[in-house]
Amino acid sequence: MEITYVYTKKRAEFGRQCNFSDRNAELHVDISPDPELANNYIAMNPVHRSIQCSKEMSEHEVNTERYHSESRGINHLEGGWPKDINAQEPDQVLRYRKKIEKDEQYSATVQKLGMVMEHCIKQNNALNIYENYFDDLDDRASEEPPSAKTLNILRDMNEIKRSVAHISWFPDGPSKLAIAYCNTEFQASSPNTSLESYLWDIGNPNRPELVLKPASPLVCIEYNPKDSHTLISGCYNGQLGTDGQVMWWDVRKFSEPTEVLYLDPTKKQEFSCAQGAYALEYESTIPTKFMAGTEQGTIISCNRKGKTPAEKIVAVYPGHIGPVYALQRNPFFPKNFLSIGDWTARIWSEDIRDSAIMWTAYHEHRLSDGAWSPVRPAVFFTSRLDGVLDVWDVIFKQKDATLSIQVCDEPLHCLKVQEQGRLIATGSHSGVCTILELSDGFATQPKNEKTLMTSMFERETHREKILEARNREIKLKKTKANLGEDAERTEEVLDPKEMAERIKKVEEDFFETIEAKRKEREQREKATEESRANLVTTEGELDLDEDDEFEGTKESRAETYATELEE
Repeated sequence: MEITYVYTKKRAEFGRQCNFSDRNAELHVDISPDPELANNYIAMNPVHRSIQCSKEMSEHEVNTERYHSESRGINHLEGGWPKDINAQEPDQVLRYRKKIEKDEQYSATVQKLGMVMEHCIKQNNALNIYENYFDDLDDRASEEPPSAKTLNILRDMNEIKRSVAHISWFPDGPSKLAIAYCNTEFQASSPNTSLESYLWDIGNPNRPELVLKPASPLVCIEYNPKDSHTLISGCYNGQLGTDGQVMWWDVRKFSEPTEVLYLDPTKKQEFSCAQGAYALEYESTIPTKFMAGTEQGTIISCNRKGKTPAEKIVAVYPGHIGPVYALQRNPFFPKNFLSIGDWTARIWSEDIRDSAIMWTAYHEHRLSDGAWSPVRPAVFFTSRLDGVLDVWDVIFKQKDATLSIQVCDEPLHCLKVQEQGRLIATGSHSGVCTILELSDGFATQPKNEKTLMTSMFERETHREKILEARNREIKLKKTKANLGEDAERTEEVLDPKEMAERIKKVEEDFFETIEAKRKEREQREKATEESRANLVTTEGELDLDEDDEFEGTKESRAETYATELEE
């Protein structure tokens, strides 16, 4: 153990500076050894000693009496019927029940058990076992910084990595999800690229639970919300395409669609004018309506109950500059829907067709997907091509995202939120599916959030209606002004006398202009001829020596002179 001590002293207390110099060694004292004392010296053998400063500890072991346990189970079937009674035969069961009900002991037993059951029922009615004891708790008590943590990562099992094209959660719980893998870049897939897609258990990222082997790569995949064992998917070869057609199918007859609708914004139902749909939105609570986001950036709202194909297209919204990548209605306010396209996310109202009621600022990187939170009406999610997942809370903040998560360093192509609102899955360009768990603030709805969102949507819708009415008024004024000018012109045309006078005057002006131009041209030609005649007359009088510098011939000089006179 090294012991040190630090002396602290001011520089002023050091005294004068010492100046040292070299010199030869000097002997001051020379003491010779004493032989008598040397005889008394005895060399000792080395001795090893040790010192322990820690406390002494003792180890004790106790072995208690072992408790033997075993597992037992019982399989109880209906009634616990005797051996001679077959529970699957209704007649035998009915006869046996009537026989037992006639017994006096049966009545006494039922009355005795009824008293116990009645006491339990009264006790149940007196206490509300579902009562929430924390309703009056202040919201500030649950304030925590918004956060998200990575729960698991699912990677593409193939050597040639493919993009995650679509994700679908298992309807009956957050334990499984289906992922469609596909290289969506045009002519970028190699012949050795796998066609498989997988069903994953989020607790086992090493191996998929089920492998789907389609004939063509899957571009999208979805679980049937009513039957969790059935999936539907769209293939890259065009079994679900962007040719501008919406088809209704019956699962009992896949040979041909039951109905076809062209997404023609002009409502003429012409296939040449149809716009390819990139995103399709269907809300089960509104079974007759659906919306489609097109590759041209428009959003088309349709109604299945329209009598004619033109009546089925209800409204057309301007949408985005580029394709609409995602479209979803708010689960709490079905009249408002979210759209993702170009560099922004926009919130629309069905009542306003000219503009969105809310939108985000333009990002540096394009957005690829988006979705509402199923448990909070004010929260939605967006994914970007720089690998960032944004969580927006429009009540808390509208200009910036509440939470931005750098999921990876590559583009994110899709995202999917689980129905409970706590888990969210994102898919990247290299086939990596990242499952994130959000904090409690994003998975629990505050007390007044729905009321605040109602007032916010109503306020923004009212504001846009005022602006829309103002724009309509300005357009109407311009139209009336144009119609007024046309009417004045029409009245002038209908007056024959004034029209004849104007035509006569125009004709006179025209002929006068022609006559003036003709006279001017004749005078110019006459002057040119006179100048040329004068030039020929004076040509013989010119005395030109051979040594004089004269550029050009006589003809060229004459022409030059004539041109100058003309000018």
